[in-house]
Amino acid sequence: MATQVASGDVVALTDSAIASVSGNRALWNEDLRPCTTEEHTWPGVKFASLWIGMSICLPTYSMASGMIALGMNWWESVLTILVGSLIVLIPILLVSHAGTKFGIPYPVFARLWFGSRGAHIPALARAVIAAGWFGINCWFGGLALDAILGRIVPGWEAIAWHLGISFTVFWLINVAVATRGPQAIGKLAVFAAPTLAVSAIVLLVWAGASAGGFGTILSAPAKIHGLAFWATFYPSVIGVIAFWATLALNIPDYTRYAKTQKGQTMGQFLSMPLTMALFSFIGIAVTSATVILYGQPLWNPVDLILKFPTFIVVIAGIVVILSSVTINVGANVMAPARAFENLSPRRINFALGAIMAGVLALAMQPWYVMAQFSNYIFTWLGTYGVLLGPFDGIAIADYWLVRSRRLDLLQLYTMDGRYDYSRGFNLKAVYALLIGWGIALLGLVIPPLYFLWSGGWLFGLLGGMFSYWLMMKGEKSVLSDREYEALTMQAAPALAVGAKADTSTLG
Repeated sequence: MATQVASGDVVALTDSAIASVSGNRALWNEDLRPCTTEEHTWPGVKFASLWIGMSICLPTYSMASGMIALGMNWWESVLTILVGSLIVLIPILLVSHAGTKFGIPYPVFARLWFGSRGAHIPALARAVIAAGWFGINCWFGGLALDAILGRIVPGWEAIAWHLGISFTVFWLINVAVATRGPQAIGKLAVFAAPTLAVSAIVLLVWAGASAGGFGTILSAPAKIHGLAFWATFYPSVIGVIAFWATLALNIPDYTRYAKTQKGQTMGQFLSMPLTMALFSFIGIAVTSATVILYGQPLWNPVDLILKFPTFIVVIAGIVVILSSVTINVGANVMAPARAFENLSPRRINFALGAIMAGVLALAMQPWYVMAQFSNYIFTWLGTYGVLLGPFDGIAIADYWLVRSRRLDLLQLYTMDGRYDYSRGFNLKAVYALLIGWGIALLGLVIPPLYFLWSGGWLFGLLGGMFSYWLMMKGEKSVLSDREYEALTMQAAPALAVGAKADTSTLG
């Protein structure tokens, strides 16, 4: 009997299937359940807004400046960011397809390849990284808020622990916004994207007009050449990839709402790489102008803001805070909130998961990560890239190579079902994960193979992907064409499938 209905680009459970499984509170709640057909409402422009809002942020600005500090010139830095963004967009789009087609969030998608209990492994790994980013962006925002308060509040800097107070206030703002849920995050992105884009352009125009050009940094030659350049370029590209490797895993948390595959694909393709490259250029160009205007390069936009009259400081400060909140709640809350929720769907909802993510962020010590650019680009981005690469590879191999985009949606919510594997764990996925990590770790213990570690995301992804694909050949949980067709009926064009739901808390 058919348990799912295909309507255009999306597949949803039938009403009878929902009724049969919705009582299983160990695997199902309102946030984790698959979207109904009518809940696929996000057009391509909403995904473009999401990426623009997340890409125009202080970490992007710092990443470009960090590459120049390492010896690149301006166009080499921008090109590095563009190349890395285009590369990571490939796994992002491959994984996006599953979210759009089946309307499932990332932890449920992970059940497909790690098992109903094993899914906690990739979900919690992603959660820890997201919490780290949450803390980093709160640190950026706290620094901005502290600097702005120091300008507009007399005696602010004389207050003991003023920076700690600013950081805590900004952290509370982020947590409060995050608890509003993913639909609110989408609305925030639609508002923030044009605001941040216009602000970035205004900043560029001001810098060019005030400085009479962009000065010394745009004309400065590179300080590294030949092998030295490639030795820096390679891990820097991997660092850019790792910047968004997190979203390459949990992008289904957003694409599950997409109207069509074409809409979400084009919305992402036309926004993220170009926005990353253009905003990086704006940061570099504006910094170049500050050399002419103030006699020194001001890489931190907050330092630049403080050069203006108080009224401008307030307006610009609000924009900086908006950018930090947008990327934080957009990129760094969804995954850990869902992961914690997946641990106990009966007891943990999205709001509580978001609060838990905020608490975990404090334990990640963002002030240490941002103490030096080397910590940021090589230690932080590089290490978590190694951690996440095999998960990306396993997800892509399972959905595209092993199952050919066919799955039994009902079984993802069924205890001891098709995707339960061995007591809830797919040991083949665990082995593939260890192989992916092992390949990268060879670079740490064998000096001539260090490129395996510095490019750990790429080699971990490839190792995890191909080992998983080979081990899963002949896997009994894979649906044949005939089985998939028996499970899936085709909806009439006007048919609305699935029960209505309270989307105020739906993930």
